[in-house]
Amino acid sequence: MKPTEGTTGQRLIAGVQVKPLKVIPDERGRLMEILRADDEIFERFGQVYVTTAKPGVVKAWHYHKLQLDHWVCLMGKARVGLYDARPDSPTHGLTNEFWMSPEDPFLLKIPVGVYHGFKGADPDRESMIMNVPTVPYNYSTPDEYRHDPYDPTIPFDWRR
Repeated sequence: MKPTEGTTGQRLIAGVQVKPLKVIPDERGRLMEILRADDEIFERFGQVYVTTAKPGVVKAWHYHKLQLDHWVCLMGKARVGLYDARPDSPTHGLTNEFWMSPEDPFLLKIPVGVYHGFKGADPDRESMIMNVPTVPYNYSTPDEYRHDPYDPTIPFDWRR
């Protein structure tokens, strides 16, 4: 996969990276390395957390000014949307869409300033995203800037 293409062959927003993940099965179960300190995609460690969305629920839009996110879908299926609102970006105005699931695992690196969110796309259960951000969450001054998921100025339709 070219570093400028997503899993669907789409042109990626500047700074977005996709790392295919390898699942190693044996008679006991499976192992999957997600992010290593010696990976080219790795920058720094802030914390690890998981977030879920119930079927059909949208958790969007938001962006960060300080942190990069690294998402992996651990359970269910997630429809991930990205929007580049950065005025100086060469991909300003571009959207990306990714379908994430444990059956086709990859790590999605989301750069600073890119709006992102996801929809629980598994009809039968919650979808779970694990995030490894580069900065720990600051409870007194969160680095999270929210936006209405259905704002028509962002060319991404969560309803379909």
